[in-house]
Order: sequence, then C-alpha cells, then structure tokens
Amino acid sequence: GEVYRAQHALMRRPTAVKVLRPDVTGTRALQRFEKEVRRTCRLTHPNTIRIYDYGRTPEGDFYYAMELLEGADLERLVEHAGALPPARVVHILAQTCAALHEAHEAGLVHRDVKPSNILLCIRGLEYDVVKVMDFGLVKDTASGDAPLTRADEICGSPVTISPEALTGDDVTRRSDLYALGAVGCYLLTGQGPFEGKTVMELAAAHLHKEPVPPSTRVPGTPAD
Repeated sequence: GEVYRAQHALMRRPTAVKVLRPDVTGTRALQRFEKEVRRTCRLTHPNTIRIYDYGRTPEGDFYYAMELLEGADLERLVEHAGALPPARVVHILAQTCAALHEAHEAGLVHRDVKPSNILLCIRGLEYDVVKVMDFGLVKDTASGDAPLTRADEICGSPVTISPEALTGDDVTRRSDLYALGAVGCYLLTGQGPFEGKTVMELAAAHLHKEPVPPSTRVPGTPAD
C-alpha cells in the first residue's frame, strides 16, 4: 500500500489516504486490505484509528481515508528516547488495552500488536494519546468469512508473536495480550522479551524460554 497526506475537499480536514493497487500486490492482498477496512470501520473506541471513507478510484485501485495522526509510533519513540518511565508505560498500555478490549468484544483479534502499530499523538490539548493502527492481519472470530491466511503462513512480528501463532494453534484475544506484554517489555527496557540474531532464534525463545522480568533487567523498575 501507499499512504498519502490529503485534505477533504469540502471540510478541509487533514486526512491520510491509503491506496492499494491490485496489479502490484495481487488479489489476495487486496482482499485482506478490504477486510481490514470493513473490520476497522466497526470500531469506535477513541484509541483506535478512525476510518472516514473507502472505495475504488476510477482506475480500480482500492483506497480508504482515515484520520491523519501527527506523532510517533512506539518503536520510533524508544529508538529516539530510550526506555520509558514505568508510569508512562502504564498510561500507554492502559489505553491500548481499552482499544483492544473493544475489538475483542466485537470478535476481532488484531494478530499484529507491536510497537510500530501503536502511535502516540496529541489530540486536542492531551499528550500521549494512543492510537492502535493497522488491522491488516485481523481475524474475525464472530463471522463465517473464509480465512485469508494460509495454513502455513505465520502472522505477526518476531519480537511480539505469541507461541500459539508460531505453532499454528488457534489464535485468540490472549495472543494480542501476549504481544502487548512484549510491547510493555520493550517500552520498559528498550528491548523485546527475548533476544536472537535470527527470526528462528526469536521464535524458539517464544516457544521454549521464560522471559527475564523487566524489574530484573532495569534497576528501579517496580516488580508489579
């Protein structure tokens, strides 16, 4: 997909427009893209990115317009500023949990919770407002839609992926919470729960190792 900064013709509202060309990404990716839009449109929580409109261009390219967010995702934030204070991490995780809770109650599992999919922005006069983005791998457990993920396809980020996603077992809301726990570790320590030079090493660690608590890795971090 390609993302453009745009402006609503009548309301002059700043907007981000995401476009997907089927000749570049293929029919299957286009189906996933449309699914992302339909599912995300059902979510109204203030910590979930808002979708304004979607459709097709005269050339047949699928697009959707969403709120333009000024800020930084958690991956960039930690890369720039380092590990965050525990109180700020709690503030971020609580908002993210609230957004995921609405999705889970609607039968949606995000499946790709990771630092780069959680953005901090300023809304009104409030700082550190969380926006959960990118529902492109969402799994709808409440509908009878045919899955768009192959049986041999692993969905998620190597740093935050849950063990059941790696083994091909059923992925549920618990998988999102596992990934969010890994995000919390990253925010508190500047690193994920496990280290590995390759994707295979990280996958093996998620399956077989116990993570070292952040309170042990970073002095001064409260154990709770």
